[in-house]
Amino acid sequence: MAKVSLDALLPREDFDIDETQNSAKKKESFSISDLREDDFFYLTLRKPDFQRETNEWTPQKISELIKSFINGELIPAVILWRSKGGYNFVIDGSHRVSSLVAWINDDYGDGPITKESFNGSIPEEQIQVGEKTRRLVEKEIGKYKDYQIALKFPERVSEEIQRKAKNLGSIAVQLQWVEGDADVAEASFFKINQQAAKIDPTELKLIKSRKKPNGIASRAIIKGGKGHQYWSKFDKEKVEQIEQLAEEINKSFFLPKLKNPVKTLDLPIGGKGYSSQSPLLIFEYVNMVNHVSEIEKIEDDKNGEKTIDFLKKSKKISNLINSTHPSSLGLHPAVYFYSKGGRHKTASFFAVTEMLIELERKKKFKEFTDIRESFEELLIEYDFVIQQILRHYRSSSKAIPHIKNFLLNLINQLQEVNKHEAISEVLKMEEYKFVKGVEYDDSLITSKNFSDETKSAAFITEALANAVRCKICNARMHSNSITIDHIKRKEEGGIGNFGNAQLAHPYCNSTYKN
Repeated sequence: MAKVSLDALLPREDFDIDETQNSAKKKESFSISDLREDDFFYLTLRKPDFQRETNEWTPQKISELIKSFINGELIPAVILWRSKGGYNFVIDGSHRVSSLVAWINDDYGDGPITKESFNGSIPEEQIQVGEKTRRLVEKEIGKYKDYQIALKFPERVSEEIQRKAKNLGSIAVQLQWVEGDADVAEASFFKINQQAAKIDPTELKLIKSRKKPNGIASRAIIKGGKGHQYWSKFDKEKVEQIEQLAEEINKSFFLPKLKNPVKTLDLPIGGKGYSSQSPLLIFEYVNMVNHVSEIEKIEDDKNGEKTIDFLKKSKKISNLINSTHPSSLGLHPAVYFYSKGGRHKTASFFAVTEMLIELERKKKFKEFTDIRESFEELLIEYDFVIQQILRHYRSSSKAIPHIKNFLLNLINQLQEVNKHEAISEVLKMEEYKFVKGVEYDDSLITSKNFSDETKSAAFITEALANAVRCKICNARMHSNSITIDHIKRKEEGGIGNFGNAQLAHPYCNSTYKN
């Protein structure tokens, strides 16, 4: 189910370094009017810069929270910490507060506050979910503006809204305060949030890397250089360079947009960009291509240079995977990164990335291109092998090196024998003794309706069989990495007419052919 992004409704801020506690008297509760966009209390609310994104609630859950508040039902206390600078940091309760802010300010991840944060460029999926949430809330609860005018102009609203509006002035959410310095507040945050919904280990590493080049680069890519600027302390030239690189990498990962069921082979290499898993995918990728093994040993980036270096290396590998850059192999996502049912295969994505890094290091792209057509036919026919490797090792992180070795073993065998002998020889290896035949069996399906997975499988199977192929290596081509090659080279007298044009992968066109 689609989740609503309310992340921009509470701005992020770094905790104060100064450990002196602000001694001003603290509120014991907040009311609905405290959350208006121009209210003093709302304007001092902040999220810690390491806080997870406020994007885990569905439209229905947001609607239920607002309804509970209006009905005067018990809402758990929100926990705050006041910094020396006077900001009130939300330690626990950001989804609750943001849901009320969304209703009051008519911003469900697609309104004026969010637009300003995203410089007017909000992802299409986020806008769609925001509008869906707005329609649901207005149907089940009504607009906040209607409650505002209910007592002054009762004839303009329903009797139910009139009745509930009378209670809004006396309803409040209790506040609890963390006492102590920034270190105490941060420790409280992690303790509370680990109890409520345990933070994924990779997500925890991303949070703790928020000032390191890998963390800054990852967060920039995730948002395409938009949203909260974790890089804002760098000088203007570096900020612009970070945002440009991040936007380019984001587009290479998540465009064209993925829709289910799959009805096109124009699939993004990174799966759904508007997903709770995309930040973890990007963070792991940035670490992988920058050869980060021990995150703790990476120093904070003081001036932005390291972040830019991390982004450049990340872009270099994304170019290799799928782009129009002359170095690009133009790997087709449907062949390498998706199941027959249209599901993005994260483990395969990382294994193929590691495979490319190794092939580049050993300067083996030419040898790979020699056998690429057969290699891809085997990937399609024997996709169940990778799924069984993943299942055997029980987690993506443990399975990735074994999937990479399977791919490299297959490439090595194809340089010696035909594809049928190659796959046979590889599966005889001790490492793959657990692999069995095709396991997919749909005989147990009793529904008369086709699932999205079945619809996707029907399309992908047919479309791959008839996909456009590179005229040089004969492997399939993706729309993001098509170049037009001169059959007869320009330096040999070839001209730019239709008869001398052919489709080719960038690498095949620029390097392999020569």
